[in-house]
Amino acid sequence: MRTITVGLGDRSYRIHIDRGLLARPELLLPSLEQRKVAIVTNSTIAPLYLEPLTSALRAAAVEVVPMVIADGEDHKNWQTLNSIFDLLLAHRCERKTTIIALGGGVVGDLAGFAAATYQRGVPFIQMPTTLLAQVDSSVGGKTAINHPRGKNMIGAFHQPRLVLADTATLDTLPQRELSAGLAEVIKYGLIMDAPFLAWLEVNMEKLRARDADAIAYAIARSCENKALVVAADEREAGERALLNLGHTFGHAIEAGLGFGTWLHGEAVAAGTILAARLSERMGLLNAADVGRLARLMSRAGLPTEAPDLGEARYLELMGHDKKVEDGKLRLVLLKALGKAFVTSDFRPGDLRQILAGAAAHA
Repeated sequence: MRTITVGLGDRSYRIHIDRGLLARPELLLPSLEQRKVAIVTNSTIAPLYLEPLTSALRAAAVEVVPMVIADGEDHKNWQTLNSIFDLLLAHRCERKTTIIALGGGVVGDLAGFAAATYQRGVPFIQMPTTLLAQVDSSVGGKTAINHPRGKNMIGAFHQPRLVLADTATLDTLPQRELSAGLAEVIKYGLIMDAPFLAWLEVNMEKLRARDADAIAYAIARSCENKALVVAADEREAGERALLNLGHTFGHAIEAGLGFGTWLHGEAVAAGTILAARLSERMGLLNAADVGRLARLMSRAGLPTEAPDLGEARYLELMGHDKKVEDGKLRLVLLKALGKAFVTSDFRPGDLRQILAGAAAHA
């Protein structure tokens, strides 16, 4: 079992990565304030993993309240959040009741936001079952729901007590979902870890084939990178914004097409290519760099061209981005493959050219 610590003082927590962790309740027990938990999962994950986890916890004398929500990004909204509150209240869950998120990024975001706000905050544990959640969304304490005008616009920072990444759950992950997670894995190499990027170029086929050692290494290396960033900048006042490479464009794609049409990782992949093309127009990258990135995304099974939303629609949606400051759009761009930065110092004409190019390539 690989273990990584997210260093946040007295709120530090561990990320455990291994196969079979759902069957090891002893790893959860020290993080529980009482022997009662509410497990939030979705209709896809529940038939696969809810019963084994519930049985293991009940065998350890833990009362379990199961909550099954609808699957999909289009359900990450107030209505689903309120249904979680309804069940928490119906089962008399208290401030010491731990909420466990068993699922992918949508489940983690919803369960985490419920934990952040129910009775002004209760403990929660992340048990991510998708690659994207294991390498990214389960770590760092960002929780949110979507708004029709923008992704993750309503939420809170609320750190988990523990993250258990059972890599055996990836055995049942659809290939499209696995590829979506690889977009976030590639991101870490692009923003801060050039040697990891080179490793991904050598090992991409192993990752897509779900080679156990390659998958475990990629998850651990990604979590190590994210843990460093979160420990340095928990609430995204500076460095943590680098984790949003491709996300300003990507969130616009998700909202513009309708949440759930493209997976988050697919939108981030296409958005990352747009960010790389803008970086090239600014003289920071060269055509060979952009081509290298596009080839890696393609080998990961990801889109390399953004959909045609129209320049005006892209700019409207990007204007709601959480990195907007004093009315100015700020983007994460690349000085080099392996080194990202945040800036508002780009020519609007260059951005419009990139967005026009998205229409031409779509």
